[in-house]
Amino acid sequence: MEAAGGGEGPGCGCKGIRSCLLCEGPAQAAPPPQGENNFTYCPATGLAVGNEHSEFAGWAFPFPGVFLTEEFISEDEESEIVELMDQDDWKPSQSGRKKQDYGPKVNFKKQRLKAGSFIGLPSFSKKIVTQMKDYSVLNGFLPVEQCNLDYMPERGSAIDPHFDDWWLWGERLVSLNLLSKTVLSMSCDSEESIPLLPSFSKEKKSSPSGYLAQTSACKNSDKQRISCTSSPRLVPSKEVTVAIQLPRRSLVVLYGDARYKWKHAIYRKHIEHRRICVTFRELSAEFSVGGRHEELGKELLGIALSFQGRPV
Repeated sequence: MEAAGGGEGPGCGCKGIRSCLLCEGPAQAAPPPQGENNFTYCPATGLAVGNEHSEFAGWAFPFPGVFLTEEFISEDEESEIVELMDQDDWKPSQSGRKKQDYGPKVNFKKQRLKAGSFIGLPSFSKKIVTQMKDYSVLNGFLPVEQCNLDYMPERGSAIDPHFDDWWLWGERLVSLNLLSKTVLSMSCDSEESIPLLPSFSKEKKSSPSGYLAQTSACKNSDKQRISCTSSPRLVPSKEVTVAIQLPRRSLVVLYGDARYKWKHAIYRKHIEHRRICVTFRELSAEFSVGGRHEELGKELLGIALSFQGRPV
């Protein structure tokens, strides 16, 4: 069912239930959901920590499958990359975004794939991809597709909670956040419950005996810790949302549970200035060595890694 106010407006790429400020009109009849995150991810510990003014203040749980590094590129590199992007056209996309695609032609519903007009990733991405090799989480990462997405507050740019396809795209989703900070909001539709454990800040408390049992679930840092000896508080997954703060020029990788169990979204309220997201995707096992479509995967990777491309 199409939401009231949805549909294409001037310079708008919205379809179906998607909408933006360009097509909603003055009444803004169909604003997207603006969920409140009640936990915040801590990169230093790998914990999702209950926000101070939420009902989960003082509680935390391990949130696996996220890698975040700040200042992945310099300000000068950022300026050069954006300048090169803006030399090409940006096509209207859904939910108030604009996009540039570098990748094969895909019909996800029919699971059909061909190179089409794809001639490679852009030349400026070669240095970015090379730099990824410095991080063990990206060992063997070979991007076959790049999508540049332009977010602007005056268009009401956003993206609803979703999973990226996993028929074609592999485990690791890699995104470079340019021009302004934002928040990646994680949510889960699972019927399972999450065990929360009491958290405390080392800056406020000394470490009591018995805390932090030596287990992979109990990570620690100088800033935030959880008690692994107290009884957990069980909370339905659907009641939990986790904010991943993305600073300007940071690189984030989603894999494992964060890729397959948790949906990710960007809400309007978290777009304060122009923001560009550069997302790289690798091939799934089906298109990799030993997979059913290994040869097609090799062909597409050969094209992608020529770094001679223009937006398709």
